[in-house]
Amino acid sequence: MRIAVTGSIATDHLMTFPGRFADQLVADQLHTVSLSFLVDKLDVRRGGVGANIAFGMGQLGSSPVLVGAAGSDFDEYRAWLERHGVDCDSVRISEVLHTARFVVTTDADHNQIGSFYTGAMSEARLIELKSVADRVGGLDLVLIGADDPEAMLRHTEECRSRGIPFAADFSQQIARMSGDEIRILLDGATYLFSNEYEKGLIESKTGWDDAEILSRVGTRVTTLGSRGVRIERVGEDPIEVGVPDETAKVDPTGVGDAFRAGFLSGLAWGVSLERAAQVGCMLATLVIETLGTQEYQLRRAHFMDRFTKAYGDEAAEEVRAHLG
Repeated sequence: MRIAVTGSIATDHLMTFPGRFADQLVADQLHTVSLSFLVDKLDVRRGGVGANIAFGMGQLGSSPVLVGAAGSDFDEYRAWLERHGVDCDSVRISEVLHTARFVVTTDADHNQIGSFYTGAMSEARLIELKSVADRVGGLDLVLIGADDPEAMLRHTEECRSRGIPFAADFSQQIARMSGDEIRILLDGATYLFSNEYEKGLIESKTGWDDAEILSRVGTRVTTLGSRGVRIERVGEDPIEVGVPDETAKVDPTGVGDAFRAGFLSGLAWGVSLERAAQVGCMLATLVIETLGTQEYQLRRAHFMDRFTKAYGDEAAEEVRAHLG
């Protein structure tokens, strides 16, 4: 099963200021703020929804095709992704813009001042999925992940017109989308991904209740945080999957992306929806135990030991046969 992952490609520049922002602000001069903070720590991390999901799928050996836009500064990031099993030949490289970037400074009280530069991400709307499908010999599923909103709409409409199954996954972009846009993006989706809060927001913005939305998609996958995931299909009993025990809760950033990577890899392998969700939950657990969205290591024996403990021998045997 050939899966293309569309979505943002970005780098995060995370800085730490040892003082307090509040101590540097003068109440009657806030209309003319001009401040510079001497920071003592900088972490540069790879990120972006599309890249995070593709990285996880690559770790699991399911050979994803990453579809998105980046700048001429993408070379090192590309090499990293390709070393981890991601096909990057359908990433558009902008001739004038840098790769999207999030820059944030955090003070001693955990207050943050940040900026997000969309950069080359805005060119994702220029990517045609037909050229991607032609290059790889066809696509069985396209994940429409958080990206330039115009790109998300274009990719969804192209999937419909060309009869390519697609998965709707709005995540961070749902806040800025209208109800009309959300209805376009989810109607006819083979899979709809969201967390519990996003589920309620989708229903509120579209005006469609749970049953109406479920009637318009093939499978609805809702992540429930520490309670795992629920999978729903019309006329069938819900499937609920719990999460493995964590060794530590270090950083929740990227956990949802990791779940999707595991779930989509399970689909690529042809296992059941329950088994795919279990793989997703196991991968998400590795991410929450690690600082950074692509800093975890997937060691096959370690992964399978923990998967077996969480889900049993029968489930483990089925997954072991596919794990790259």
